[in-house]
Amino acid sequence: YWQLSSSYGHQGKLLNTFRPCHPALLQTKWHKCFKKISSFGIKSGTISLTVNKWFRELNGWEAEGFKEQGNVFYIQKDYTEAFSYYSKAIDLCPKNASYYGNRAATLMMLCRFREALEDSQQAVRLDNAFVKGHLREGKCHLCLGNAMAASRCFQRVLELEPDNSQSQQELKNAESILEYERMAEIGFEKRDFRMVVFCMDRALECASACHKFKILKAECLALLGRYPEAQSVASDILRMDPTNADALYVRGLCLYYEDCIEKAVQFFVQALRMAPDHDKARLACRNAKALKAKKEEGNKAFKDGNFEAAYGLYSEALTIDPNNIKTNAKLYCNRATVGSKLKKLEQAIDDCSKAIKLDETYIKAYLRRAQCYMDTEQYEEAVRDYEKVYQTEKTKEHKHLLKSAQLELKKSKRKDYYKVLGVDKNATEEEIKKAYRKRALLHHPDRHSGASPEVQKEEEKKFKEVGEAFSVLSDPKKKSRYDSGQDLEDDGMNMAGQQWEKPRVGGDALK
Repeated sequence: YWQLSSSYGHQGKLLNTFRPCHPALLQTKWHKCFKKISSFGIKSGTISLTVNKWFRELNGWEAEGFKEQGNVFYIQKDYTEAFSYYSKAIDLCPKNASYYGNRAATLMMLCRFREALEDSQQAVRLDNAFVKGHLREGKCHLCLGNAMAASRCFQRVLELEPDNSQSQQELKNAESILEYERMAEIGFEKRDFRMVVFCMDRALECASACHKFKILKAECLALLGRYPEAQSVASDILRMDPTNADALYVRGLCLYYEDCIEKAVQFFVQALRMAPDHDKARLACRNAKALKAKKEEGNKAFKDGNFEAAYGLYSEALTIDPNNIKTNAKLYCNRATVGSKLKKLEQAIDDCSKAIKLDETYIKAYLRRAQCYMDTEQYEEAVRDYEKVYQTEKTKEHKHLLKSAQLELKKSKRKDYYKVLGVDKNATEEEIKKAYRKRALLHHPDRHSGASPEVQKEEEKKFKEVGEAFSVLSDPKKKSRYDSGQDLEDDGMNMAGQQWEKPRVGGDALK
């Protein structure tokens, strides 16, 4: 400082004396220097202007140093440190466009595109001819999904540099995104959700940070039943932005479609709290509450034994939201259970088939349909359903059900002696005898002696079948084996060769 006073005479020398010093040191000691210099009779205003100008130059030199240090870290891919040094440069020289441009580039590498966009915009505000600034602003807009804004930035670059190949390519990318947006909108209206997912995947290749595209993709994944993928996308957004109403809605939608209705309602309510005018969240919330209430009413009616009311309530619930696949599958199965109670077996089978179409892994629907097939003596179909169940869940109970169905199928392929005699499977011995006499008289050859040869042959065949049926069902051992599904021929019993008492036509046989 004493050298400063002794060498005073030219302002340049004064500045050279201060240049090696740090600005903070000069600022804290300047009042001492000011008193010293004032003693030479120089006006204080002149001294202040000179020193202030010198401070600005010194800040510029130091800012350049910070920028160069930031460049080193940027080249080394240490973007966090580069950001720190570019910020220091900006603090010293807040009106230097290139510093904002450099920091924007660093923020882009850190995937902080919104902050990068702000820096890029500040850079071109300071220097509207700054090509890199416009290019980076356009890239930020593109990554955030603002294709129209990005196009304007790239067009500005081409105005400044018509042959800028990078801007030409980015402009094509922006146009592609606009086209994918248009196709996705059409696909969503047509409920072609696979097309929407495809378009959003293509758009996200350029617009990697666009939440709008991610949300639309996630919503369509949920509507396609790909819930884990949809939840993953929505959860990623919520980690970055916990108040994102669209992501909250999609998260709730996944839970809703997975039949976790109470949890889903919580997410819908939270989404509406963040965005009260969110129409999709409001509709989904209303549907979820209505579906839950109607299903519970149906369950209560069923437990109370009011099957007609339960059937109607389940039918009403099925009209609320056709997109809710899992819940609707359960509702169809519930209605099938009620239908079987009401002896609407064919309708119950149809409801089970609808449930299975919605959810091919729904074991309960297969079991219910198989039982309905058994009740309607459609044994082949029952065996097929029980086989599917047993392949999925190899339990003792399922094995037993399969064996029972296979046995009934085997029995159904033999002559049904009960049907031949026209009696129930639980008929008594006396009922069997009575039925035998009646059927034997009906088909006795003597009764049809005057008929055509074809009729005589057919009646004789039926007469023999009646005899076979009576031979088996009137013998307790044979009947037991027959009822258990065993082959009577295994013991050498050829029923066609058995003899039986031929009822006489007339006399006591008619009593």
